[in-house]
Amino acid sequence: MTTEFNPNADAAAATAQKNGKRKRALLAIAIVAIAGLVAWALWYFTVGRWHVDTDDAYVQGNVVGITPQVGGTVVAIHAEDGMRVEAGQVLVDLDPSDARVALEQAKANLAATVRQVRGLYAAVDANQADIRAREVAVQKARADVARRQGLVASGAVSQEELSHARTELAAAQAALAGARENLARNRALVDATTVSSQPQVEAAAAQLRAAYLALRRDTIVAPVSGYVAQRNVQLGQRVQPGTSLMTVIPLEQAWVEANFKETQLEKMRLGQPVDLTSDVYGDAVEYHGKLVSLGLGTGSAFSLLPAQNASGNWIKIVQRVPVRIELDREQLKQHPLRLGMSMAVDVSVRDQDGPVLPPSAPGKPLLSTQAYATQLSEADALIRDIVTRNLARHG
Repeated sequence: MTTEFNPNADAAAATAQKNGKRKRALLAIAIVAIAGLVAWALWYFTVGRWHVDTDDAYVQGNVVGITPQVGGTVVAIHAEDGMRVEAGQVLVDLDPSDARVALEQAKANLAATVRQVRGLYAAVDANQADIRAREVAVQKARADVARRQGLVASGAVSQEELSHARTELAAAQAALAGARENLARNRALVDATTVSSQPQVEAAAAQLRAAYLALRRDTIVAPVSGYVAQRNVQLGQRVQPGTSLMTVIPLEQAWVEANFKETQLEKMRLGQPVDLTSDVYGDAVEYHGKLVSLGLGTGSAFSLLPAQNASGNWIKIVQRVPVRIELDREQLKQHPLRLGMSMAVDVSVRDQDGPVLPPSAPGKPLLSTQAYATQLSEADALIRDIVTRNLARHG
């Protein structure tokens, strides 16, 4: 028995097989697509919608300018770009010669003033003794006049002698009045004061403080701890107050300024946690911080020439608002950043309890320095020593 070959049947079977494979492939793709969509939906509703991110973020920090408070010639430079300096460390020395001469003059002037004021106190004591002596003279002259008045009637004393006695009494009274005026004048200069609190001494002490500060300010110190950058000063340069010499950057105080679209700010609140990565370390280092400030205006609002949209050619552009993010200082010590570096920022907005604006003003200064705190106390100690050494029995 022979089998008849049917090419049409074989072609139909092959076509049916191909269609079956195509359907299975399309079904698999549809299943993968649906699974991916379901997974994305689950991720978005459980995680994704609670995160806002941007890569328009940069490292910022305090740039502390070092400028002289007095003019002078640079005679020494103690720091270079990139060096670590501590608060109070000497950075630049100016020629102190003129300031030292002025300080010595102020010291001599204070010592001389103290001795002059001692003379005023001594004058008061001398005036009091003079008044007592003149009071005795007035009493004696008054007694002489009274005695002679009783003897004029009997002729024992002449009228001329009585007149002389009265003249002597008047002279004694005038001398007493003059002595009392001298006492009042000298007492007005020292009344209710000690030598150290007498106005002339205080004025001389103020001059000494100014001269002492001028000498100390010839030594320019770092107000904060950090790293030196932008050194512009050169040896032998003549600088004036306010001249920029260098800057000190405390990198451990760096923060990140992220520019978010205005459409991303709806759920942002102060205190929300932030994860960050930098281009310099990549995904190997993840920084953790928190949102501490939402900008009060867009960049265009504070620009020198703000945009003018009152025209027929106006096109709406989504604006960006700067958001400040505080970084973990321990992480900054382990993995330091530089100002201006790019960062990628991811803010977790799940916690909506925080405020949008700070509710109160800070209770203490955000930045401060104690690098200059001892200068006046040292000057006061010098003043006390000079006053003490030039005092006698008055304090």
